[in-house]
Amino acid sequence: MALAAREAELQRILTGVAFTRNYGFQLRSIGDGECALAVPFQPAFERPGGVVSGQVFMAAADVAMWLAIMTKLGTAEVAVTAEMKTNFLSGAREDFLCQAKILKLGKRLVFGTAECLNGEGKLLTHHTITYIRT
Repeated sequence: MALAAREAELQRILTGVAFTRNYGFQLRSIGDGECALAVPFQPAFERPGGVVSGQVFMAAADVAMWLAIMTKLGTAEVAVTAEMKTNFLSGAREDFLCQAKILKLGKRLVFGTAECLNGEGKLLTHHTITYIRT
């Protein structure tokens, strides 16, 4: 099945939009309703206590899901976050990978999950995400 958005298009979005560019997200892979982003550690990500701030994990999950949705709907259709629940399972002070997957693509709502993992595959966060198609 052909994807509605190509890797090059999604990479342009990552580097061309300020709120994604500032995190340094790197597109690792895409599939049908799936996206994986690498998140290189930056000292600016650290919160007091020396671990990556929760907002970085949440931003990675949100952006990975946004791009996963584009693999199904293309880049022209607008979908925005309606709800996100995040479970922080372990702290990290290192690069990590965030993988998002669509569970259900509805006429108005899109449901999915995302997980952030360290380089050894340890689960750092788990996210359930709902997007609304505008």
